[in-house]
Amino acid sequence: MTESQPAPYYEGPPRSEVEFLEAAEIPTVVQKFKDHPLAAMPQAIDEAASALFPALEAEGLRPAGPVFVLYERMPDVNATFEVGVPVDRPLTATVPTPSGAWLEGSVLPGGAIATVSHVGSYDRLGEAWGAFLETVESAHRKAGLPFWEIYMTEPTPEADPESMRTELVIVLTD
Repeated sequence: MTESQPAPYYEGPPRSEVEFLEAAEIPTVVQKFKDHPLAAMPQAIDEAASALFPALEAEGLRPAGPVFVLYERMPDVNATFEVGVPVDRPLTATVPTPSGAWLEGSVLPGGAIATVSHVGSYDRLGEAWGAFLETVESAHRKAGLPFWEIYMTEPTPEADPESMRTELVIVLTD
């Protein structure tokens, strides 16, 4: 008998209110960036996301969710982050990409998290994060690291920026 796994927390309709959940760890394949200039981050995300899918196929892995960016620390002029995608099983070795970058196995953390959906332009993500963290704090919960954005709507030139859905997620330390 096959046991069915519950759907990951990021599936389903958008969350207009902050939710506090217990999440299972999710295996991912990522490209890591350390102290990368924040201004060059959009290009890094695009290039990494484009390299992920052919590499997964070559390794016999299947994507199990949308592209995400996980931040290991609060960005300033530089950021340390992972661009990745959930997969059906862990990657056991590093994999080179045609650009010379390396992809490796990682995870979206499990445990206590807070999450909310942002529907709208990426230009307003900073504002959405501020409101999200304020709500977490007002609920007497403590946000920790890492934190991540899950891009539920694939950005395309034809996409309406106001319809873009991004899940905001943070680990709780209390």
